Amino acid sequence: MARGDLTDEQWAVLEPLLPKGTKAGRPPVWSRRQLINGIRFRVRTGVPWRDVPVECGPWGRIYDLFRRWQRDGTWHRILSHLQCLADAEGAIVGDLSIDSTVCRAHQHAAGARKQGELQKEPPGDVFAEPNDHGLGRSRGGFTTKLHLAVEQRQKPMSIVVTAGQRGDSPQS
Repeated sequence: MARGDLTDEQWAVLEPLLPKGTKAGRPPVWSRRQLINGIRFRVRTGVPWRDVPVECGPWGRIYDLFRRWQRDGTWHRILSHLQCLADAEGAIVGDLSIDSTVCRAHQHAAGARKQGELQKEPPGDVFAEPNDHGLGRSRGGFTTKLHLAVEQRQKPMSIVVTAGQRGDSPQS
């Protein structure tokens, strides 16, 4: 087990929240735990998908699982359920801190399709995305603004992505 991999205690909480596989046939070569450890490694370090350690499984399989669960809302359901569990245990303090930051878009972001529905692989998730996909023009060029709400023990509660020219409080 590598540093940062799911512990047995964490896996015991997470495993019941995962979608149930109904596909018959050969058992999988790579366990879900290994693939999720690969996803966690990639998210934690920011390395390209191809650089995820081979002990976690093939990078393509890890990426496919990540995208499939992103599209069908599995990650959102897991986060919501874990937040409910933490709240029931009293691990979440009621006061929230809200802040935002601006992220400059990559130089090639300006070449995105004007008609998003023509994109080969549309962005996933169960929520409707804004037409500009969180990309806007501000004085600094193409930017995206991230708005994050965290509770007092620094657990993220919510994130909203807006275009860079939006104000700091999009929820009002």
